[in-house]
Amino acid sequence: MPPRIFWTEQQLALLHKHYPNERTCDLANIIGRDIASIYSKANKLGITKSAEFLASPASGRTNGKQGIGSRFVKGQQSWNKGVHYMPGGRGAESRFKKGHRGGRALENYQPIGAERISKDGYLQRKINDDMPLQRRWRGVHILLWEAANGPLPKGHALVFRDGNKKNITLDNLEMVSRAELMRRNSYHTNYPKEVAQVIQLRGAIQRKINRRIKNERTTK
Repeated sequence: MPPRIFWTEQQLALLHKHYPNERTCDLANIIGRDIASIYSKANKLGITKSAEFLASPASGRTNGKQGIGSRFVKGQQSWNKGVHYMPGGRGAESRFKKGHRGGRALENYQPIGAERISKDGYLQRKINDDMPLQRRWRGVHILLWEAANGPLPKGHALVFRDGNKKNITLDNLEMVSRAELMRRNSYHTNYPKEVAQVIQLRGAIQRKINRRIKNERTTK
């Protein structure tokens, strides 16, 4: 990295004196700094080109007369104020249509009804092309269960009784609450498989007993 070259008092004085009314390229030769450095320093110090210089041919913007007849004057309104954009011509032929796919999106596109295996091992089926993307795919086991029982209640999930995610049958599906699913997962994490199954079975029996007791109380 080249060493930083600081501005001298003489260079700063020349900048203040000549920058407003001189071409920056000429000033670069006078001061001995590159053009980018001069622009940057002038900007930091708040030094700007004068109105006289900007209106002169030296600025490169105009010779002082060109374009006078077509310039906006203070208070003048533009001809298209309040007019909404109306596409016309042949531009519509080259615009992307709704649902257009190209490039990688076209290569990766799968039609509705296509199936895939999720990262968690569930068989999923594409049900629509809508947004968001994550709602385009649904577990086949959920679709099967909902076709027979209606929408899956909020806060509940489906589990495979035999633990085999490929065995997608109604008899192998069980609806449980998210809380119950969390308890079951903790069983399998903290205990051997056989012990976890006993705990799970005991919990199922206890829940049935509690429901029966509750039903008997309400009928009395």
